[in-house]
Amino acid sequence: MIPTNYIYSADPGLTIGFHGCSQELRDEIINGKTALRQSNNPWDWLGDGIYFWQNNYERAFHYANNPPPNLKINDPAVLGAVFSLGNCLDLTDKKYIDLLQDSFNILNKSALFEGKQLPENTNHPEPKSSNDKVLRRLDCAVIKKIHTQAQMSGQPPFDSVRCVFPEGNEVYKGAGFLDKTHIQICIRNPNLIKGYFIPRKETIWPSI
Repeated sequence: MIPTNYIYSADPGLTIGFHGCSQELRDEIINGKTALRQSNNPWDWLGDGIYFWQNNYERAFHYANNPPPNLKINDPAVLGAVFSLGNCLDLTDKKYIDLLQDSFNILNKSALFEGKQLPENTNHPEPKSSNDKVLRRLDCAVIKKIHTQAQMSGQPPFDSVRCVFPEGNEVYKGAGFLDKTHIQICIRNPNLIKGYFIPRKETIWPSI
């Protein structure tokens, strides 16, 4: 039997994620006319990659309807995706949080030695009410340093990055819950993505 280069041979441990975008882009991806491109802004929360909200259609739809000030989305829509995480830098896991700390220490020592300042996480000037420091240049640099260190030491690269982000305002006064809290996944290796779909609404079952 001749080997193929399809990406379904391993046990995938599949996850569902949602990506807020325009209806035009969603339909072009579904029809195979284009593909999602990696984001590589210096303020991206989890470094370079393709971003999804894990199991969170509503958050993706909210993003599509309320994009950052520098992004315009006509006809907001949501694209669904099925993917595996592969070798994941999972920042819900203590050992990877420790790795994050080590990466910062290396970056900080290097900056001190070179007489440079580290980048900072800052609030976007718009909307002025946000205190979530959505421009995360420091976090992005620390995560990118992890990838660089892995490459330099000959370790397998991380295929994806995942993290829980407490974000937004208190759900009620004194609450430990914030109204925009979510799990975000950054896919670095596009082969993790097994397919895309248009999200469907729930069917009433059993029918009356």
